Amino acid sequence: MTDFDDSQRPSKTALKKEMQALQDLGAQLVKLSNADLAKMPITDPDLEEAIATARRIKSHEGLRRQMQYIGKLMRLIDSSAIQAALEERERGQKDLARRFHELEGLRDRLLEGGVPAITEAMERFPDADRQRLRQLLLQAEKEKAAQKPPAAARKLFRYLRELQEIANANEVNR
Repeated sequence: MTDFDDSQRPSKTALKKEMQALQDLGAQLVKLSNADLAKMPITDPDLEEAIATARRIKSHEGLRRQMQYIGKLMRLIDSSAIQAALEERERGQKDLARRFHELEGLRDRLLEGGVPAITEAMERFPDADRQRLRQLLLQAEKEKAAQKPPAAARKLFRYLRELQEIANANEVNR
């Protein structure tokens, strides 16, 4: 008869929490777009098939059972690479949102400050065309005074986003 030490085994609650965490990880995979899912390091063909099947299931109860099956498959593989890839994707999305909000703030400061505020944009984006920024700001001021839709403000934001993409590409190439 083998003597097991109960203190070394995880509790039933801990096992259930671990299983639920893996099932939740599987649910995140099911919700990904095809492009994002293709980037995930899924090496088990059974798991890939289970995810594809879960995407096709419309029945709530059927989907619940399929998610449990995905959780079971996740227990059989090393899911740390998948977890890391999902966390990296989330960090990338948060970084994208942060940069988007920074650009919105810069655009708003430009629209509020007018032509003198162009200096801030030129410091941030040295490759920016000062004349184009000036024209977009003047056009935005005219539109605001005439109570027209903010087409120039949208053009200004698109131009700032282009400048940011160029700056990001330059950083990567360095």
